[in-house]
Amino acid sequence: MDNQQWLLFNSQLPASPSSPRVMVWRRMRAAGAVSLQNGVWILPYSEGRAAQAQELLEYVKGQGGSGQIFVVNSLTDDVEADIMRQFRSERGEEYAEFLEHCRDFLAELERETKEEKFTYGELEESEANFDRLQKWLPKIQSRDFMGHEMAETAVSQLQACQQALENFTQAVYLQDENLPG
Repeated sequence: MDNQQWLLFNSQLPASPSSPRVMVWRRMRAAGAVSLQNGVWILPYSEGRAAQAQELLEYVKGQGGSGQIFVVNSLTDDVEADIMRQFRSERGEEYAEFLEHCRDFLAELERETKEEKFTYGELEESEANFDRLQKWLPKIQSRDFMGHEMAETAVSQLQACQQALENFTQAVYLQDENLPG
């Protein structure tokens, strides 16, 4: 059995105020960690992630909490498979949500095009929505430690969104050029 080394982060914070617990939760989620149980998180080991965990542990202790960090291996292949399944599941949920937003974006541009709403206001809104998609995908990819099968689909959907936005942009500019003035 040649399993992944894991970084196990365990913390306990006072019940009140809740903001430090929320901050730990947000940072661990942003890092791509999987929650094994309340206050216990796991990540694939790397020196960079270990340094981030150490920094977070110092924050926890500064907030009156306690915690530990361990580098561990799974005892059995079943445990390893379960952890990997949890990582794939969480990334799958993120990719699915991203793809849903891409579909919504494309549908919105299609509606605006059908209705010939080629205005700068619609263009600005669409650009802002695309910018959010463009910033969101790399965040998901940075947490995709296992190389989820939906990753390629997400990239191609973002490209489809970009192409649709370029087409809409051209239509807005053509509309503007054809206005009497």
